Amino acid sequence: MTQHIREIMTSDPVTVDPQTPVVEVARRMREEHIGDVLVTEGDRLRGLVTDRDLVVRVLAEGENISGKTVQEAVSGDLASVSPDDDIDRAVQLMREHSVRRLPVVEDDHPVGIVSLGDLAIERDPGSALGDISKAAPNP
Repeated sequence: MTQHIREIMTSDPVTVDPQTPVVEVARRMREEHIGDVLVTEGDRLRGLVTDRDLVVRVLAEGENISGKTVQEAVSGDLASVSPDDDIDRAVQLMREHSVRRLPVVEDDHPVGIVSLGDLAIERDPGSALGDISKAAPNP
């Protein structure tokens, strides 16, 4: 039986505006125990920012980050999936685009996110990645 993204995605993703300060985004990630947020304008998806993006695109510059916004770290050229796509489509897109997370979009609105860890838990729960993905986050 074909499984759909809707069955494994994380619903209600954390979203931020492009003008949100990167420090606030990092705090939200810490508080929510997540490694990514979706960047939206209104209810339209504009990009995705990961904890790695914050480090590589903002922090590594060595400048004062107090005035930096998430817009400076966002990955805007996104691949995405629909909640009704089968999980093989997510695997294919992750391979093609070398990404670990995909926004889930329905009628041009973000409704979730699916990660490599979600796929590992579903496809191979006994694997090292499946075990790690199931573990509680570090404090």
